[in-house]
Amino acid sequence: MKRVGKPVFFVVAIFIIVFTTLSVTGIHTSYADIDTTVIKGVKEIRWGIDIRGGVDVTFTPPEGTEATTQQLDAAAQVMKQRLVTLNITDYEVYTDDASDRIIVRFPWKADEENFDAESAIKELGDTAVLTFRESYQVDSTGKPTGVTESNIILNGQDIKKAEAIYTSTSEDGSSPQWVVSLEMSDSGKDSFAEATTRLSETRDTISIWMDDEVISAPMVNSPITDGNAIISGNSSQGGFTMEEAQSLANKINGGALPFKLITENYSTITPTLGEGARNAMVLSGIIAFVLICIYIIVLYRLPGVVACISLLGQVGGTLAALTGFFPDLNSFTLTIPGIAGMILAIGIGVDANIISSERIKEEIHAGKSIDGAIELGYKRAFTAIFDGNVTVIIVAIILMGTFGPPDSPFAMLMKPLLFMFPPSTEGSIYSFGYTLMVGVVLNFVFGVFATKYMVKSISRIKAFRKPKYYGGAK
Repeated sequence: MKRVGKPVFFVVAIFIIVFTTLSVTGIHTSYADIDTTVIKGVKEIRWGIDIRGGVDVTFTPPEGTEATTQQLDAAAQVMKQRLVTLNITDYEVYTDDASDRIIVRFPWKADEENFDAESAIKELGDTAVLTFRESYQVDSTGKPTGVTESNIILNGQDIKKAEAIYTSTSEDGSSPQWVVSLEMSDSGKDSFAEATTRLSETRDTISIWMDDEVISAPMVNSPITDGNAIISGNSSQGGFTMEEAQSLANKINGGALPFKLITENYSTITPTLGEGARNAMVLSGIIAFVLICIYIIVLYRLPGVVACISLLGQVGGTLAALTGFFPDLNSFTLTIPGIAGMILAIGIGVDANIISSERIKEEIHAGKSIDGAIELGYKRAFTAIFDGNVTVIIVAIILMGTFGPPDSPFAMLMKPLLFMFPPSTEGSIYSFGYTLMVGVVLNFVFGVFATKYMVKSISRIKAFRKPKYYGGAK
């Protein structure tokens, strides 16, 4: 039996308390009129339409454009992809074939105070048509001219995927940097191969445009014939930052529109739940958490105390995954279904701790020593906890793969099952799957492993080596 040192309990408990506190409060600094967010807290959570309200905007094709049903559907799918790419997971997108309209509803930003619908619409990104053009020749106003105006190599529909990645572009693998990886669709491979083969001889550029605005103009260094390209930033300026690479990738991913979208009208949406009700939900959640802790402490004593600490870590970890606490994770939109996913995951965490504590209690009653009861209790409880948690994770992956971005890892896993689960991007269901999966994964971290080592650690302290502290006879 592997022994765990006495300090482990205190180290893990302090870490959980500090981590959860930071995930709630964040760290913000102010200097003069400049506010800087060092670590994001719950204030950075973007609340869904059902909690905070948002924007209702109607897009139409340009005047004189007769859009087909297929084109409207394609444009609607691009808008959905843009919203999910921006981590706006609560939205509604409808198409009106009779009047050639696309109706989009999405929530306000987390820091929105003026509730300006026009600025909120701009957050969706440019609704222009994406094109890849030969060279970079512009007139006095910055619009394409000459060969750049006349020679369009690719349009947005020829790009299968753009992704910001951190990698090395040198042969020896040194000096990694942020770049944008491009994958062409079959319709664009041949024309891109011909253009890069020709332009690489003179080290010319291929400029990338949103309508008449250039967003990048990378130099062609070598022929690209396999349909996979890399766009790197200016090496003399240190290359792309992570934000710059992600921004460019998002613009390219969102540019596969069959035509430009015009904002016909817009309005604000009043929340159906409201911030007052949200605050009441938070208060009721805190009260419920306290009552659950009291219950499991009374019933299971010392393992119950440890379980409460681990549940606190699970809550803190879930909030951190929503706020953008971790540098590589952007903030998510928290909706009522997302809150339901959090509650369900916490319930699963409570269940895991109850199973383990009950097993320890049974081993104590069977006459096992403190150390033996703890070891056997967690060992025999793990199979039931593992089976239940893995089942829920599978369900969450199906939800995220079916109702999330089509190029996400979860969607890739779902490809063999698409005949059963046709792809969609209904953000509120994706939000539910996300919070559920995050909570269950964190249950393994905190509710199983952290709890086990904390109980083993505290049981080494002489004052707590009595069966009554683990559910035995007083």
